[in-house]
Amino acid sequence: MSSDLTRVEQELLARWPETRLEPSLGRIAALVDLLGNPHRAYPVVHVAGTNGKTTTARMVDELLRGFGLRVGRFTSPHLQSVRERVVLDGEPVSAERFVETYDDIAPYVRMVDAAGEHPMSFFEVTVGLAYALFAEAPVDVAVVEVGMGGTWDATNVVDARVAVVTPVALDHSEYLGPDVATIAGEKAGVIKRDAIAVLAHQQPGALDALVRRAVEVEAVVAREGTEFGVLDRKVAVGGQQLRLQGLGGEYDDVYLPLFGAHQAQNAATALAAVEAFLGAGAATGTVDVETVRAAFAAVRSPGRLERVRTSPTVLVDAAHNPAGMAATVEAIRESFDFTRLVGVVGVVHGKDVEGMLRELETVCAELVVTQNTSPRALPADELGALAVDVFGADRVSVSPRLPEALTEAIELAEAGPDDALGGSGVLVTGSVVTAGEARTILGGTP
Repeated sequence: MSSDLTRVEQELLARWPETRLEPSLGRIAALVDLLGNPHRAYPVVHVAGTNGKTTTARMVDELLRGFGLRVGRFTSPHLQSVRERVVLDGEPVSAERFVETYDDIAPYVRMVDAAGEHPMSFFEVTVGLAYALFAEAPVDVAVVEVGMGGTWDATNVVDARVAVVTPVALDHSEYLGPDVATIAGEKAGVIKRDAIAVLAHQQPGALDALVRRAVEVEAVVAREGTEFGVLDRKVAVGGQQLRLQGLGGEYDDVYLPLFGAHQAQNAATALAAVEAFLGAGAATGTVDVETVRAAFAAVRSPGRLERVRTSPTVLVDAAHNPAGMAATVEAIRESFDFTRLVGVVGVVHGKDVEGMLRELETVCAELVVTQNTSPRALPADELGALAVDVFGADRVSVSPRLPEALTEAIELAEAGPDDALGGSGVLVTGSVVTAGEARTILGGTP
């Protein structure tokens, strides 16, 4: 079966990559129509936004399964295996099932290819595969993460019962727009008529755009800070202890094994989305608190400030824009007592690299710049020149291959101070691709 999965991956990778876009729902709409509209076979919780989408989707999945529902989850991009994108019952689908579903839909994909000006992209085909697989399973609900934007994202052929928008920030500006209001207007396309829109805390321009869309389509709006939110949080061993305000009331003593205020925010947003899906609210009260506690305690989010090694501690984080990096840096300050932190950074073209580096400069004593294997990777020498401008030449070294960069950073950390209160650590970040490749090198499992 591994050879069959390799064949499928090669066929998918031969298509337009996720970074090459021709904004249109025409191709995916044609495919799902040929497949008998599998995306209409189940209700959907649709998750859009700039940062926090994947983790929020994971939390929604965990909570819904806690309440006895069979859940399909689609997220992107993947860290290590394409199968991570299509999750059933909390686990990536088997290689056998992935290949079988791909082979089932492939003739219809070729029909769409032949009929259109452009062939279907990698992302469009994986969306169609996921929707077909979830219908065949079948699932009680699908949790679907937007790839990019919202209105014309391939996932948006669904009409979600609950539309979630995590915080909107500047990213993919070349496709989505030059400011957060414009970007939010694009992402607002996931809010459909008579849906419930669950909105995490937003910058004013973004909030205005999202609420405007909700009013246009007569959607009910639940906003962080008004209808739901984080009431209290305390750092705990391996994560944090939360008290959350949900749509139906308060939930106390919630342990979340993830770090940072942004993850608490994701938890509050996910809880509100699940309450909305289950019909909970002020008139009905909370959903079962013990179920909520158990679900949050079981949440994992690989590649999101994840500890993948100890002695020295190595953290892997997929932050790839300044807003995400700022959240990561703040979580490190709050949850770890490093006396010295060495950064390993690999980024891709088109990102605000200087903005990310300026965030990292406040916590990293030294930086090892590298590059991942993506065709869009920024060459290590170019990244190094940018890093020198921010860190200074004496704090930056260049190691073009990630394995050697990791080795160098670990050696630098081991050579630093080590005491009972914290010691030295390594942070690997800058790109989802960098985070995924580092996890593979260091033995992390998908």
